[in-house]
Amino acid sequence: MLKILVRWLLNALALFFLQTLIPGIGFDNFYAALVTVLVLGIVNALIKPLILLLTLPINILTLGLFTLVINAGLFWLVSTVVKGFYLANFMTAFWVALAYSIISIVLSWLDHIFFEKKN
Repeated sequence: MLKILVRWLLNALALFFLQTLIPGIGFDNFYAALVTVLVLGIVNALIKPLILLLTLPINILTLGLFTLVINAGLFWLVSTVVKGFYLANFMTAFWVALAYSIISIVLSWLDHIFFEKKN
């Protein structure tokens, strides 16, 4: 349980930090970033698999790159739902989704290296 809370906090910190790197993204406060990561996790668990299934042909044709567009769309959706989380336009959502994906991969990699038990 603690691991999930730490991961949630780190993802919120990463997303909150992205507003200093990418113009067009904004948060009213850190609480909005926490809620955004929570809603994004729910959307990724419930809606993203269905969208990936429906867009499978174009995803195959683009060798998986269309997934970035789907991630941007989901970020855009979350920005319309969460009060205090703002995206200027779809291109901002695209760059935020790309950067957030890279940060999440690095965090998962670090988690695997430092905190997984060795056999």
